[in-house]
Amino acid sequence: MYTGTETFGAIAAFRARESPDKRFVRFESEDLTYNQFHLGGNKAANAFSSLDLSKGDTCAVMLPNCPDFLTTWLGLTRIGVMEVPINTGLRGDLLAFILNQAECKVIVIQSEWVDRIQRISDQLDCLKHVIVVGEDDPNLIIEHISIHSYQRLIDNAKDENIEIQIKPKDHALILFTSGTTGPSKGAILSHRANFALARSCCDLMNYTPIDRLFTMFPLYHVNARYATILAALLSGSDVVMHNRFSASKFWDICRREQITTFNYMGSLLTILMKQPERPNDATHTVRQIQGAPCPAEIYESFQERFNVKITEAYGSTEIGLATVNRAESFRKGSCGKALSIFEIQIQDEFGDPCPPNTAGEMVVRPKEPSIMFSGYYGMPEATIKSWENLWFHTGDRGQVDVDGYFYFVDRKKDVVRRRGENISSYEVENVINKHPFVQDSAIIGVPSELTEEEVLAVVKIRDGLELDPEELLDFCQERLPYFAVPRYVRFIHEFPRTPSQRIEKYKLRKEGITNETWDREAAEYKVVR
Repeated sequence: MYTGTETFGAIAAFRARESPDKRFVRFESEDLTYNQFHLGGNKAANAFSSLDLSKGDTCAVMLPNCPDFLTTWLGLTRIGVMEVPINTGLRGDLLAFILNQAECKVIVIQSEWVDRIQRISDQLDCLKHVIVVGEDDPNLIIEHISIHSYQRLIDNAKDENIEIQIKPKDHALILFTSGTTGPSKGAILSHRANFALARSCCDLMNYTPIDRLFTMFPLYHVNARYATILAALLSGSDVVMHNRFSASKFWDICRREQITTFNYMGSLLTILMKQPERPNDATHTVRQIQGAPCPAEIYESFQERFNVKITEAYGSTEIGLATVNRAESFRKGSCGKALSIFEIQIQDEFGDPCPPNTAGEMVVRPKEPSIMFSGYYGMPEATIKSWENLWFHTGDRGQVDVDGYFYFVDRKKDVVRRRGENISSYEVENVINKHPFVQDSAIIGVPSELTEEEVLAVVKIRDGLELDPEELLDFCQERLPYFAVPRYVRFIHEFPRTPSQRIEKYKLRKEGITNETWDREAAEYKVVR
């Protein structure tokens, strides 16, 4: 395990010296060795310096998973520029908001997405340079912004080290939060914070140089970057990285590439579990997996069917990993115990600790310096509010039992208030997702003509199947209290999702009741009390 200076540039240089020709990352069919990564980072650092990027500046990166993304990441950290990884699905006002909010002078972007910058160029306050990865367009012009070919910049750059002092507490990047409940905030993370997350993953999974990690999550998200790439650098293992998740091909990829472990997020395990059973489901090299959430009802059956051990964890962009539910001491339904580097409480609305087994907000504070985010970039008021009473407020509701095991309940704002009853969206979604025809669901509150809210269920049906709203509510009535049975049902082809595959409920709330939404009261469907 690496024990040197906790900066991304230092660990990349160490691995290049120790094992220059060892494969570091395989991007589907293209391999990158440790030394190629190291030298590519040097070239990127020199190329970016030629555009007057210097320590403390910010540079956006909007790329798919590819070698150029990794060398860009390394190059920026070597000259002390704060990287701003951007979700490749962003466009329009939200893209402009992030570029302005983070004061980005430069963006490195895939050629197929450059038109998105053209469309918002008149809204951008700080952007001076666009570096295009991929096919050049000699006719590309963006007023007041210089256009550069990434490949030409790299080809003309030296692969020598740049002597700029980078410390573990220096800011490494601005990572915008998923924005499940509102506009994204840019969390500033230091090198040390990133290493704290990666070390926690290595300790949790006992990674060694013989491990091979698999990820299909994007490099603009904390999971692929620090729970996978940096964790592999720390342990000396290697990574197989894809751009897309394929449920039908997933285990075949694991077999072919001899994967030993992977991380999961969102509904990944549920989707894999809903795939048709195959005789070789349990035949592969994967020994254990970690992530969140694993629905309690599939915990045993998933492990048995696929012959893997599951470790559950809880964390966020701002925190990293805060709790772990280790496979060897697993408590079903829990996200585990607090890591030794954090203190965690469940607090009521007044900031007082809740008794065991009582739901409240999960709040966290570090026991070591610089292992959490340093604040929200350009948002001092939001930073102060998030640290009320010297605790970081996660916005998540949870509870803790007498043995110190924490349980995630739902997002603090994921409670629908209907006629005096607090309805947990998580609980209703759990019921709906158990229907054999349902792929995934989201419960949101919509305004009621009486007072407070009504329950709207947004549901994605499994491919090739059909489900009537009445059938779904019949299913719910058998499993939910009468007041939690949705009034409205809307079927959807695909959910808007964050990089971690969480459903962006604020977008669903904005859409509200559409023309396609079914209303049980208008249909005179009766709910039995």
